[in-house]
Amino acid sequence: MNPGARHLRQRAAPLALVSLLTACSGGSGPAAPPAPQPSSVALVRVSQPSTFPAGCDGVAPSGTLYTDTVAEPYLAVNPTSPANLIGAWQQNRWSDGGAQGLMLAASFDAGATWTLSRAAFSRCTGGNAGNRGDYARASDIWLAFSPDGAAYALSLSFSGLVLAAGSSSAMLVARSQDGGMSWGAPTALIQDGAQSFNDKGSITSDPLDARFVYAVWDRITSAQNGPSWLAVTSDAGASWQAARSIYDPGVRNQTLGNQIAVLPGGVVVDVFTEIDVSATGAMSASLRAIQSADHGGTWSAPVKIADLLAVGTRDPQTGAAVRDGSNLASVAVAAGGVIYVVWQDSRFSGGQHDGIALARSADGGGTWSPPAQVNALPAAAAFTPTVHVRADGVVAVTYYDLRNDTSDPATLLTDYWLVTSADAVSWRESHLSGPFDLDLAPDSRGLFLGDYEALASSGSELLPFFVQSSAGAQQTHTDLFLAFAPASLALATRAVTAEHQATAAVAAPFTVTPEWRRRVQQRIMLTLAQRFGDSRHFRQAETP
Repeated sequence: MNPGARHLRQRAAPLALVSLLTACSGGSGPAAPPAPQPSSVALVRVSQPSTFPAGCDGVAPSGTLYTDTVAEPYLAVNPTSPANLIGAWQQNRWSDGGAQGLMLAASFDAGATWTLSRAAFSRCTGGNAGNRGDYARASDIWLAFSPDGAAYALSLSFSGLVLAAGSSSAMLVARSQDGGMSWGAPTALIQDGAQSFNDKGSITSDPLDARFVYAVWDRITSAQNGPSWLAVTSDAGASWQAARSIYDPGVRNQTLGNQIAVLPGGVVVDVFTEIDVSATGAMSASLRAIQSADHGGTWSAPVKIADLLAVGTRDPQTGAAVRDGSNLASVAVAAGGVIYVVWQDSRFSGGQHDGIALARSADGGGTWSPPAQVNALPAAAAFTPTVHVRADGVVAVTYYDLRNDTSDPATLLTDYWLVTSADAVSWRESHLSGPFDLDLAPDSRGLFLGDYEALASSGSELLPFFVQSSAGAQQTHTDLFLAFAPASLALATRAVTAEHQATAAVAAPFTVTPEWRRRVQQRIMLTLAQRFGDSRHFRQAETP
């Protein structure tokens, strides 16, 4: 980073932070949240008020449209120019799935300032039948930079309700060669009608070979299964191989949240959730991995990482559901090839509430460490974790928790946190933002900030990229922020107060009781309902 860019960033970020804090005072309505705990972390607001014209999606509404809301961000850093960041997010969330459009933004001063851009992933961002973006909604944005500086953006674009008559869905990828300022016409990796629905895609580039980029997703069918699907480019995006199934868990079962990790030497690992349905209708979920040594041509049998025992997050006062990262994982790879996975799990509290679990593999996904809890305050419900490994090997995890919530049923006070470790054993916690009122988030079968948030790094600086409700708002409104976490926050091995340092603990041997199992299964069912809505196949999952 050049000195001028750092100076600009240091000027801009504290001002944004001051604006965020002072907006909490004054006005009518519920009392303002308490001031955040002391923090040296500066925030820059990246999202802007929506400029989508009314009715730009071209269809009659089937749910509630929450204008001026953002959700589910992603962030990528250009390896050829670390001051070049690209961010992306859902803009104007619908209650019954997806958003009017996906916004993109580029920064060339390490995040101090941003220029908005668009790819034609839906009608509201320029999509039409001529450029394959003729879809009413878009969701699940994901970004990747190749080692040559080319950027790729992946969208789930769709029209109509899942598997409903007349519905359609596609995985669309767009490419940028100017750091995210402009995007080429989308390429359709797959396009389906009402008999299938493509969901929860991710895109990953080989960090050492710009020719190879991998897109992976699950494809739900009316035949009641959901295998993992893959599309690969081996010529830097000039063409894409035909999409195909790489793992099928069987009839009535499905995968979810597929993510590719590329290891040194080009070995490819797909980490995903598998949801299995027994003959009696009982549901269970586990985290699994498959491996390919030939750029996705052939794949190993799945290895189980851990059972997923999320019970999900709810407002302690009202019981209202939070649409969090239950039954999804976040994946990162260290420079040496160690894979880290984090997810929500209730095993550490005996099923009372979710904490943040971490497991790692040093042999390409063949074996995994037992899940260890990394959130610093085990007594507080924690949710929606994201993991990233800095170039020097420091492991970082961000998450939300409810430690500062009060007994006031009119608010759900939530904070955003960062824990860091040099050895994945001793962790230091830092406060990033909050408390903010999660009750001001859009309702998408649960209060919704995103099924995932984002975390990256530029040099030694960690860059959490996350959504929270807007300070001072009296109605549904969310914004997207970039936090600048100084390198000093990652020194987990240095002396810090006991309040802010913890050692990751593996859960003691436990037995899942029938009641605990019932709550886990209900959360799996809600996870499916949140993603597939009123589809006849998943309507049973609406049970809270």
